[in-house]
Amino acid sequence: MHAPDGFINAPVSLGTGAVSASILAIALNKAKNELDEKAAPMAGLVAAYVFAAQMLNFPVALGTSGHLLGGALAAILIGPWTGMIAVSVVVILQALLFADGGLTALGFNVFNMGIITVFSGWFVFILLTKFLKGRSGIVIAAFIAALISVPVSAVSFVSQYAIGGTGTLDVLDVLVAMFSVHVLIGIGEGLITALTISAVLVLRPDLVFGARGKIKTELQIKESKVS
Repeated sequence: MHAPDGFINAPVSLGTGAVSASILAIALNKAKNELDEKAAPMAGLVAAYVFAAQMLNFPVALGTSGHLLGGALAAILIGPWTGMIAVSVVVILQALLFADGGLTALGFNVFNMGIITVFSGWFVFILLTKFLKGRSGIVIAAFIAALISVPVSAVSFVSQYAIGGTGTLDVLDVLVAMFSVHVLIGIGEGLITALTISAVLVLRPDLVFGARGKIKTELQIKESKVS
């Protein structure tokens, strides 16, 4: 998923960079409504978790690579706006410290991995939890949301390649390569996301942003029994 410098032409790179910067500016403002004394420390832990997960790369085609993204997990744990910031910071640090993705490609790498995965994952999660209830429903929704978010991000990348790609591969070939590999990666990401959310729900359900108002914590159960 990390594309190198020169893979997408300058106009598309600059355009997606401007869009990414604008969305992140909005996210910085909106994140204030998501962060509290519990969510703030979680944001740092989620960023570190995603950073480690994204270091495992799988070669795809024409100089690109695929890996776990963590967007859906971040959105469900700490909220969509905070999740966008956390994952985007990870993508930026990887480019600056490890040359994982080019600097001129940073705009669309952030857009695809830090924004699209979070937005699509959160949208699917919210949609599914309207029908799937309780802890098990949240875990199932997390799995599906994470699974879908990865190929959606891959398709977003292919659309940018179709508009301004400088490579010699046919767009359809790139789509098949990216989508097929990232569906498999999405299954793995879905399992990891579901297991992580499940573990946190058992230990500290109050720390899962996406579960707020959807399940009762032990404290709420005790208070309802007393009343």
